[in-house]
Amino acid sequence: MKSFLLIGMGKFGRTLGEKMLKMGDEVTIVDKTEDVINSLASKYTNALIANCMNLDNLKAMDIPSYDACIVTVGDDFQASLEITSNLRDLEAKRIISRAATEIQSKFLMRVGADEVIYPDRDIAEKLAVRLNSSNVINYIDLDSEYSIFEIACPAKWVKKRLVDINPRKKLGMNILTVKKGTEVSYELDGDYVFEEGDQLVVFGNTERILEFTNKMK
Repeated sequence: MKSFLLIGMGKFGRTLGEKMLKMGDEVTIVDKTEDVINSLASKYTNALIANCMNLDNLKAMDIPSYDACIVTVGDDFQASLEITSNLRDLEAKRIISRAATEIQSKFLMRVGADEVIYPDRDIAEKLAVRLNSSNVINYIDLDSEYSIFEIACPAKWVKKRLVDINPRKKLGMNILTVKKGTEVSYELDGDYVFEEGDQLVVFGNTERILEFTNKMK
């Protein structure tokens, strides 16, 4: 079980907190608004009403004891900056802070963030990809060139073997696994025969996969 300190319980903070709880994590939440904490307190290990821009308030939380501290404040960048700096001064093991722009990210990294996340940008990018290719179900950027995609099985692949299609050689695309509804095929060899309704989890060059999915019928 991992322990996390989650600072800022807006929409993103609440969604993240609920997901971590479902994964069995020990989560302490903090927000400066009493009504927010009172409405959520019963779900969490600890729920604290505190202004984390105040260093003394953070000192009382035993910051080094958490596996990671996550600053999800989205509407007050100055607060996010000061809280991140305070967490670094208190020797947090890992600090993850939320940003809206590259400039904000640079400042957060300078004052002590180990990682910066862009939830609004990431959602927008994923939506843009899905809107431009009806065959893309989901995807994860790994870097500026490569991604993991979940795509619908091309109709022309149905009833054909993986070894005969050979997507790695012909398309530069590695098929990691196949999903059938909620079931995942963990053992995938060259004799696997694609079926209608298969969802493929693939890895490769982002632009090349998008070009392929846009041509799919």
